Amino acid sequence: MWVPLRLDCRGAAGRLRSVVGKHSRFAVAALAAGLAACGAGGGATSGAGCLGSDLLATLGKDHLLVGYADDVAHAPFDLRYQYLAGPIADATQPCADDQWWGCWQDLSRPPGEFVTSFVADASGRGQIPMFTYYLILPASGAAEGAGEVAAANDLAFMRRYLADWRFLLGRIGTATAFLHVEPDFWGYAEHVGADPRAIPARVASASPDCAGEEESVAGLGRCMIHMARRYAPKARIGLHASGWGTRIDVLMNRSASLDVAAEGRKLGAFLLACGAGEGDFVVADMSDRDAGYYQSLGMNTWWSAGEALPSFHQAFAWAAAVAEAVGRPVLWWQIPVGNSTQANASGHWKDNRVEYLFDHPDEVARAHGIGMAFGAGAGGQTTPSTDGGLLDSRASLQAARGGTPICR
Repeated sequence: MWVPLRLDCRGAAGRLRSVVGKHSRFAVAALAAGLAACGAGGGATSGAGCLGSDLLATLGKDHLLVGYADDVAHAPFDLRYQYLAGPIADATQPCADDQWWGCWQDLSRPPGEFVTSFVADASGRGQIPMFTYYLILPASGAAEGAGEVAAANDLAFMRRYLADWRFLLGRIGTATAFLHVEPDFWGYAEHVGADPRAIPARVASASPDCAGEEESVAGLGRCMIHMARRYAPKARIGLHASGWGTRIDVLMNRSASLDVAAEGRKLGAFLLACGAGEGDFVVADMSDRDAGYYQSLGMNTWWSAGEALPSFHQAFAWAAAVAEAVGRPVLWWQIPVGNSTQANASGHWKDNRVEYLFDHPDEVARAHGIGMAFGAGAGGQTTPSTDGGLLDSRASLQAARGGTPICR
């Protein structure tokens, strides 16, 4: 089936609009070609060599962003991120269950003020506020994996979910912020099927904001991005790229024969069909916990700084392929804070990622990275309060040097 495309190239930050046939096998290639022609919002103005420059320029930045998950650290971070996760409010009694993110402030204050306060606080420090919106799994009560993907086809749930998304966007309003949409979900969706247009989801039927979008996982990604453009016009938004989305855990791969770039392109094609090319970046993670913590459980999640696999070089080769397939740069997120020189113990574990990334920031940038945001995906992990000052000192030194240029 032929896929008609409409290119809307507005200056250096063009936007691609597409009409994708559900059964088209050629949609991804056509979309990629359109993105390259536009030099779309992620910054592909000079081919694949400098993804991210246009995006950062709109933020007044030209260097690799460095961020952290909360305000414990004292380094001059560029970005501060916050998970939004848990149940979705009951519309009749929104704060009856204060686990809803909209009630995370003093309950005497209006719902959602937690978000507006977080944005104001981060912005006041010269930081970009970022929200990781992770609600499909915890709010649906579904099982992780195929269960949460199936939850996206529950009409009653999706009505509440998309209303919640719109509420969040309204709280952000005209402020500048990064939005990270549903880590893991897109990877699990790819496990369900290679074509997101064939995976059912309630989209147009669940919200008038999604009128005209197809009833599929592909339509869900596109609608959430379009809603952000409408209700939070200065927000930058990205879907999550899971290293295991193609059913091969590329970031932990130990086989020298694996075509890492091909796996990255395959994942990028799936995300592109979900609308990722209409966003501003894709988000990738390295691990949700410190390597020393996993080592204490008998698991080896260390990355080699050399040729042994898994390695940092492998991870960046994969990330570059994903970025080039989507036409958007990569924001590395939830990077473990462990210190490789300290003893393994609860709350402070060994990990080499902080040291490697600050020793090789050029490698991050060459693989189309626009930033690296540190934090843990669970409690009991290393923080800047327990890492012996490693993250603060390295981030401060990086800032004092003027940061790492994205494009040379």
